[in-house]
Amino acid sequence: MQPLEMIALLLAALLWVGLHVGVAGTRARGALVARMGDGAFRGAFSLASAVSITLLVLAWRNAETAPLWAVPPAIGWVLVAAMLAAFILFAGSVMTRNATSVGQEGALSAEPRGMLRITRHPMLLAFALWGAVHVIGNGDSASAVFFGAFFLTAALGIPSLDAKVAARDPAAWRGFAARTSVLPFGAVAAGRNRVAWREIALPVVVGLVAWAAMLHFHPSIFGVSPLPPR
Repeated sequence: MQPLEMIALLLAALLWVGLHVGVAGTRARGALVARMGDGAFRGAFSLASAVSITLLVLAWRNAETAPLWAVPPAIGWVLVAAMLAAFILFAGSVMTRNATSVGQEGALSAEPRGMLRITRHPMLLAFALWGAVHVIGNGDSASAVFFGAFFLTAALGIPSLDAKVAARDPAAWRGFAARTSVLPFGAVAAGRNRVAWREIALPVVVGLVAWAAMLHFHPSIFGVSPLPPR
């Protein structure tokens, strides 16, 4: 990769991560909301996010890349299976009210249901898995920066989001945190919650169908098969 292209990609990645971790997850957000108002801040933040992800995608597409490692087929199949977990987690995140999601703060006092019994951050874990799988599976320098940016955003966003929600309502947060866990099945293993299979059956089915569809259409959409070579 040429130096200028790498610099452009790194700057775009830093802008994306900095915007979501350095602004959205810090006191800077509170200061901006106090000055602009919550609605104006959300609008400006959405616009800035759209600009930053556009710059990141363009920088990645225009960058020359260099191979860093080769992935053995056995590891490739593990990555394919990890993406199934990511699809199921994502499906569960959009089908369940979650106190850590924007506009759903009232769910903090409700009993965690569905995928929240397994992890209180199904969406962020889904994006972290997606980023990690593509960093490892692609094994090239441009992908390491591009997908690594999304992995870092999701991974660093988890403790930041927990702290923000806890500060909003400490008492309700303590109860919510006691019944949930960041680590999948952590609260279940500790006896603080249980898996309700009926509550996650639909997300599992939807995630499985979406995963299978992506395996089928990935070559035509992205030009490469996610399945390991035989």
